[in-house]
Amino acid sequence: MTWEYALIGLVVGLIIGAIAMRFGNRKLRQQQTLQYELEASKKELEEYREELVSHFAHSAELLDKMANDYRQLYQHMAKSSSSLLPGMSADANPFRTRLTESEANNDQAPVQMPRDYSEGASGLLRGGAKRD
Repeated sequence: MTWEYALIGLVVGLIIGAIAMRFGNRKLRQQQTLQYELEASKKELEEYREELVSHFAHSAELLDKMANDYRQLYQHMAKSSSSLLPGMSADANPFRTRLTESEANNDQAPVQMPRDYSEGASGLLRGGAKRD
């Protein structure tokens, strides 16, 4: 009879354990699902960051190549304009400012900065002038 009680207790314990696992495991499953989603999001974010870094690195290479090509074109035009148009005055030549070797290597192209003011007084704020 002792074996029967032990066997009945074991079966009842298994049933209670299965019920407890069924209802208690739901939160564990939710936690595991959230953990999986978090890891997937982290992986996706890391891939996006790597793609972004790769994109900007490639863009920087293209811009550098474009700047070098522009510099070579400008030097070519400056050299050929002086040799093909020897009679043109320096002021009339649009390529009169030539890049020196150090400027070409250091990305220091001559730039005319625009001014935010005019050369002389415009006469706009004179008090003594009358209009007809």
